[in-house]
Amino acid sequence: MSPAEDAAAILQQLGVASAGDLASHSPIDGKEIGRVQSGDPARAAELAQAAFLEWRTIPAPRRGELVRLLGEELRAAKEPLARLVTLEAGKIVQEGLGEVQEMIDICDFAVGLSRQLYGLTIASERPNHRMMEQWHPLGPVLVISAFNFPVAVWAWNAALALVCGNPVIWKPSEKTPLTAEAVMALARRALARFDAPDGLLQVVQGGREIGEQLVDDERIALVSATGSTAMGRAVGPRVAKRFGRVLLELGGNNAMIVCPSADLELAARAILFSAAGTAGQRCTTLRRLIVHEGVADRLVARLKQLFTAIKIGDPRDPDTLIGPLIDAGAFEGMARVIGDKAERVAAVEGGHYVRPAIVELDAQGGTMMQETFAPILYVVRYSDFDEALRLNNAVPQGLSSAIFTSEVREAERFMSAAGSDCGIANVNIGPSGAEIGGAFGGEKETGGGRESGSDSWRAYMRRQTNTVNYGTDLPLAQGIRFDVAP
Repeated sequence: MSPAEDAAAILQQLGVASAGDLASHSPIDGKEIGRVQSGDPARAAELAQAAFLEWRTIPAPRRGELVRLLGEELRAAKEPLARLVTLEAGKIVQEGLGEVQEMIDICDFAVGLSRQLYGLTIASERPNHRMMEQWHPLGPVLVISAFNFPVAVWAWNAALALVCGNPVIWKPSEKTPLTAEAVMALARRALARFDAPDGLLQVVQGGREIGEQLVDDERIALVSATGSTAMGRAVGPRVAKRFGRVLLELGGNNAMIVCPSADLELAARAILFSAAGTAGQRCTTLRRLIVHEGVADRLVARLKQLFTAIKIGDPRDPDTLIGPLIDAGAFEGMARVIGDKAERVAAVEGGHYVRPAIVELDAQGGTMMQETFAPILYVVRYSDFDEALRLNNAVPQGLSSAIFTSEVREAERFMSAAGSDCGIANVNIGPSGAEIGGAFGGEKETGGGRESGSDSWRAYMRRQTNTVNYGTDLPLAQGIRFDVAP
């Protein structure tokens, strides 16, 4: 079955009409697989603002009930939605299923969170006074998502934003519009079961111009944007100009340090998935391998063996481990950086399939300092642990990092304040992939945002400090006296 035929059957199963002025092309063969209609950003913002006025007054545990219903719809449609992710983003079957499972998991997390939006009681210095902090809904939230995680990143934001009392507008990548329409079809079922206000969850399809109109709209309280550092540099100042909030998840140039005491086979397996998974098109993809000179030859030889044996092809084949790059531009970017080391693989005509490349360098620098969204693994050697830490941190990005070691001192130093400067620092596990529950995000040019777990919910709320005087006097703070003679 062609990707177009496969997509048509899935869209029909999910109740999604394929029509409109914007075409979606499958990276499997480069051909059109469906169409969507471009949206009206001003109308979406108007509806979201109206929905906010009602949604913010609904108790948080009740808002959690809507997210529970959304999770139910996602569970029921997990397999066809995952297949659509595979068709439109080029992810292998297992990764498509994993991405939809992430959506289900964050719904479960958010349902529990809806009863845990805790404030704070503070001891007042003034007698007969009580101080407290509480959290209130923020306002309409705009989620700008990227093609490589076409549905999960929306769910990370939407599930938390909903229980926090906010409507959500979704501006998906122009490269993956069908998966967004499919998710919204499922969301509408949950909304109907809940009898939610109109405009609570919306998708607005379109290109950069549509996104810019939404980013500039003063009715949108928070812009959560996932994409390149260049995109973040454009979005951040525009939102700041109108004193809105941003949550940025931008580029990654992630490293792994492999120490002399490391379990090399365990490290090799972690490197294989981290560097080659999703054809190198994850923000958490392993791009820099910093390996001790005493074990480098053995590890690199093993990696070359594994990279040569990996199956590359149609991502719908359950035996495939690497599918296609998203489009021709992705291959051209890879070729610009490593030249003839960008090896094409004959798989499905019209798609851009490549073999992961291992590039050994004498020193870190040049193009290695910038993120290339392709399966390129740079290898540099180190002799001193302090040197390895310096190399880990000596890039503009700061998303994810990892170390493989059996020495507790090395592991603890790596996770210390003087160790990895990334938002994620793993020990004996690769840098790619994350579990719901831990806050996801990074530092420096990665943007500083945190999504998904821990106290990430605070990004979607505004904090209010309250002081209550239950006495009959009016003492001022800091002992100030401001009395007027009778």
